Amino acid sequence: MAAASFSSPTSSSPSNSTASDRSLHHLTKQIRSHEIAVVELGSLPSSRAVYQKHGNIFFHTTVQKATANQQKQVNLAKAKLQKLNSP
Repeated sequence: MAAASFSSPTSSSPSNSTASDRSLHHLTKQIRSHEIAVVELGSLPSSRAVYQKHGNIFFHTTVQKATANQQKQVNLAKAKLQKLNSP
């Protein structure tokens, strides 16, 4: 009996994307992630306790402070994206 061998696609196959394309994709994902966090934090009551991650540690904070921090992250990522897109 002959054994059949199948090759599966691997992540090591050559990709057509450049470093710039990967950076754009990564920034777009970051922006979406932070925008979702802003919307989710906006749905919480202001009296709700939230925790915000700084490095590997979570700190207790208010909804308003966490929302402001997430919005700041959105703005920074959008500025980086705009910088990459400009000629």
